Amino acid sequence: MRARQLLPAALALTVLVVLSGCANGSGLRVEGAEPAATPARPSVSTNRGFGPAQTPTPTAAPTPAVKVAESKMTLPQVRSSLQADTALDPFFKTIVAKCTIVERCLTRGASVDVLKSGQPQLVVLIHTVESFVVGAVLMADSPKGPRRVWSLKAEQLKIIPSRQGDLVAESEIFNPEDAPCCPSGRLVEVYRWAGGQVTKVSTKEQKGD
Repeated sequence: MRARQLLPAALALTVLVVLSGCANGSGLRVEGAEPAATPARPSVSTNRGFGPAQTPTPTAAPTPAVKVAESKMTLPQVRSSLQADTALDPFFKTIVAKCTIVERCLTRGASVDVLKSGQPQLVVLIHTVESFVVGAVLMADSPKGPRRVWSLKAEQLKIIPSRQGDLVAESEIFNPEDAPCCPSGRLVEVYRWAGGQVTKVSTKEQKGD
């Protein structure tokens, strides 16, 4: 009879111990049961890629090309001026004198403002009847008509203005044994108005293939 009374009490005590173990965290630990830690929210930088002590470096704008109005002088006017120019290269003078059709010996080049006067000057190429360029002159307007400011003797010459307003002269270098198609090299020179005259400021020679 006493044993029957003790059995319910023992069962109750066992249940109480199990429940108390779960309550105080001393029960079995299940791996992975804890909730995953919330990742820290990344902060947004207000510097747009630059550190606190850095500031963006402004990009320099490219130098714009100098805009020059088209020169109004004509090739017949240029020819007349060159014929009267006593200081003109004798080879140029011979070509101009024998050229009865102006376009066969003179060709208009670029309008430039090398003198920085605000008025256009004209590059005129001098060539043979076969269109082989032998040089060029730079002509400027004056009260008496076009006048020669500068001239350059070179074979197969091309002259273009740079963005700074200088003259870039490209010519071919021919040795005596070279065929007309195949020069030995190429010459690039830059000319600038300084001290009241056109002065060469750089030169670069390139050998042919």
